[in-house]
Amino acid sequence: MSYLILPPNYKASISLKQTEQAIKLLKDFFQQSLAAELRLRRVTAPLFVLAGKGINDNLSGKERPVNFAIKDMQDAHAEIVHSLAKWKRLTLAEYCMEENYGIYTDMNAIRADEELGNMHSLYVDQWDWEMCINDKDRTIHFLKSVVRRIYSALRQTEFILYEQYPNLPPVLPETITFIHSEELLKKYPGMSPKERENAFAKKHKAIFVFGIGGKLSDGSKHDERAPDYDDWTTPNEDGYLGLNGDLIVWNDVLDCSLELSSMGIRVDRKALLKQLEICGCEDRKELYFHQKLLNNDLPLSIGGGIGQSRLCMFLLKKAHIGEIQSSIWPEDMRISCQENGIILI
Repeated sequence: MSYLILPPNYKASISLKQTEQAIKLLKDFFQQSLAAELRLRRVTAPLFVLAGKGINDNLSGKERPVNFAIKDMQDAHAEIVHSLAKWKRLTLAEYCMEENYGIYTDMNAIRADEELGNMHSLYVDQWDWEMCINDKDRTIHFLKSVVRRIYSALRQTEFILYEQYPNLPPVLPETITFIHSEELLKKYPGMSPKERENAFAKKHKAIFVFGIGGKLSDGSKHDERAPDYDDWTTPNEDGYLGLNGDLIVWNDVLDCSLELSSMGIRVDRKALLKQLEICGCEDRKELYFHQKLLNNDLPLSIGGGIGQSRLCMFLLKKAHIGEIQSSIWPEDMRISCQENGIILI
């Protein structure tokens, strides 16, 4: 069986009918709050893109995109998106967005190589967003300000849900705590990256971990990141590498940390060339997206994704993401969940 956490004596805080109503309330309110906080315009996103253009997100580089041939285009291959990290930046340029304004969209993806469990599904849904910035905004200070605005939208949504469903009391702290992945390594040297996140998130309840993708002082990486969207090599004013990170909360139901969002300041021309070289992906320089970026045809930007089902799972105090979305699960997982009060949709 894939990794499964079974909380003892688990019982959902709200009924199945209430859950469906709460999901709509949550999603409607949060995206409006997010759009207002970051000044984002909603746009329509693709489910699939043409292969070989460099537009699809490569994630860690190991995941296989779901693909199919298009009959009316001489069997040209299309790929179901993994995320819209690069497509959004192309769209910013196409829409001629002004600085400090941006876009958001509903991103739906299929990740066939996902390791299924309480927090991971074959079906991925998130709010993907992207904002135009200028060169002076490419700082940790600016990234922190954006994180705080997103966190404000999270807390507003948590309160709105509590007003409607008293069984869902707020748990998010007033402020989010920032830490760099190198600081986490020094603080918890004998732990794995996930164990460090758990220890720090359990203490502070809501954290943002900077510097995801680059090598740490011991030669390891906190986590993998593709070389061609987030900037994880540019030195920042705190003395560490990286202008990206993950927003993580403590999940009391599962007694572990839960990543809600991955985001960052995007690569400029210099960072792209450096990161492609580090990852041995210099052949990508000839792809459509990368050519646009290298030719300075794309705006500087910051962006990320916020998991819709994950956010619902957290705020509605569910034990499994399958209580929020309809997906495919191993039969032994379904049986174990059923036996332990976890009703998968």
